[in-house]
Amino acid sequence: MSETVNGRPKHFGITPPIATAFPNEREIEVTDLLVAELKKQGTFESEEESRMRELVLGRLDQLVKDFVYKISLKRSLSEADAREAGGKIFTFGSYRLGVHGTGTDIDTLCVVPRHVQREDFFNDMHDALAQLQEVTELTSIADAFVPVIKMKFQNIPIDLVFASLGVNKVTDDLDLRDNSLLKNLDEPCIRSLNGSRVTDEILRLVPNIPAFRTSLRCIKLWAKRRAIYSNVLGFFGGVAWAMLIARICQLYPNAIAGAIVSRFFIIMYQWKWPQPVLLKPIEEGPLQVRVWNPKLYPIDRGHLMPIITPAYPSMCATHNVTASTKKIIESEFKRAAEIADKVMIGTGKWAELFKKHDFFERYKYYLQIIASSDSPERQLKWAGMVESRIRHLINRLELVENLGLAHPYVKGFDKIHHCANDQEAQDVAFGICEHCEENNSEHTQDSKRDGKPGGRIVCTTTFYIGLRIEFRAGGSNPKQLDISWPTSEFTKMVKSWDKYDEKSMGVAVKYVKNNQLPKEVFEGEPRKRKVNSNSSKSTGKRKLPEGSSSPGESMAPIGSSTEPSPKKIRKSNQYLSESSQC
Repeated sequence: MSETVNGRPKHFGITPPIATAFPNEREIEVTDLLVAELKKQGTFESEEESRMRELVLGRLDQLVKDFVYKISLKRSLSEADAREAGGKIFTFGSYRLGVHGTGTDIDTLCVVPRHVQREDFFNDMHDALAQLQEVTELTSIADAFVPVIKMKFQNIPIDLVFASLGVNKVTDDLDLRDNSLLKNLDEPCIRSLNGSRVTDEILRLVPNIPAFRTSLRCIKLWAKRRAIYSNVLGFFGGVAWAMLIARICQLYPNAIAGAIVSRFFIIMYQWKWPQPVLLKPIEEGPLQVRVWNPKLYPIDRGHLMPIITPAYPSMCATHNVTASTKKIIESEFKRAAEIADKVMIGTGKWAELFKKHDFFERYKYYLQIIASSDSPERQLKWAGMVESRIRHLINRLELVENLGLAHPYVKGFDKIHHCANDQEAQDVAFGICEHCEENNSEHTQDSKRDGKPGGRIVCTTTFYIGLRIEFRAGGSNPKQLDISWPTSEFTKMVKSWDKYDEKSMGVAVKYVKNNQLPKEVFEGEPRKRKVNSNSSKSTGKRKLPEGSSSPGESMAPIGSSTEPSPKKIRKSNQYLSESSQC
């Protein structure tokens, strides 16, 4: 927030507003139409689900207090001190911002006093949750960048992170805004607290919260439908989208949602990146931690579309953006700005804004990245690790001659395969699923194949990257696209994970043509016959050369060094290896 007059903010944000006009009749009309469309699209949850979320959060808060009490007694605190030690649940993310929808998860933060440690959380708290019948799909990821317990509590998805503060007790009136609370905390605790602190700061910096919430609902739905909602894969995550909308609200403090959304797309399309988006001046604080500063840090100067968090210590929420994802985001801003302009003048409809992406029809060639393992529990961690490294593959692909764009899809496709023997399991790890049974949902133990001698399951998660080929005249090798180095480096990187187990995990990378994409990527919709050209002003009609005839060492499947049979490799298309060319 900026300077004050008589104790009240003169204006929100780092600059004065562009306009302070109140809504006109047309803006009110298009806002009503927007809200009606959002309701039609199912972005609002029912009152019953809202009440259930409140009950679940209340129950979870009491479980945290009971957990802290038991650990306090274990640490030899007196009965009275153990009762007063407290503990509290905070919410953040879309739920705290008030823009959650049906079936979305609740991001929660467990805050405890100093004598309760992270090991207690992942042991005692996890065990307490595991004993509850209403808790299902319970998983602990203690070694994540932000350590988390994931679960469904009465069928409501919950992500629970942890922070131990340097205080003797955590009371219900604790305010996390105080920067001094961060002193002497380790990095995981600071990162866990950051989610709640950033969310609360965003709400404090927005002049019109109802307009902000409706606008953000619209932008979140649009970004998901257009497949540009994913921080880990190089697009913008929920916090980044929230900060962008908050900035537009600051620039038009009296505007309502229809006008905010229209101006959002126009301003974002015209934004002069890498000029950062800031909600307030970056502040210094009491910690010896790095605050985002492109003047001091070369890595910060390299951020392509910086959106900076408002809570200390300020960080770039969009550091994963690559040259390719930047182009894609900007093209979507342009498309949306044109649609919003038509809506404002009465020649367009909001529904057009939310039209589903055409990712799997857009390109002629795709890369498949298949992460595989031998159990659902192991697959959750392994696939998450592989996904977190795909942006590094994108960065390397962008250096390849004749490759104009490397476009990652925002999610992976999970399957559980019931294989009769080891050979089928090896084939599945390379994306060949001719004979084994598939299950796109949770694994069940009554599979027909599980009981057979040698039968086993293989869990796979398949990620996709669309490739736009731009063969250029005068290139060193204009007829070939050699992506062996990026794919080889990628597989080496993921296999260097300290928890990688070659006997139970694998990763394969191969290219497929559009007409070879599996039916699940179309999510029940009919496959379109016409495929957009992925060449831009090519020098002539050229075919993408075939790959090598066998996978290399970097493509080793799970559990064995055995490769799929050459016949099946040819039928399934070629694999990329250290010596291959695509």
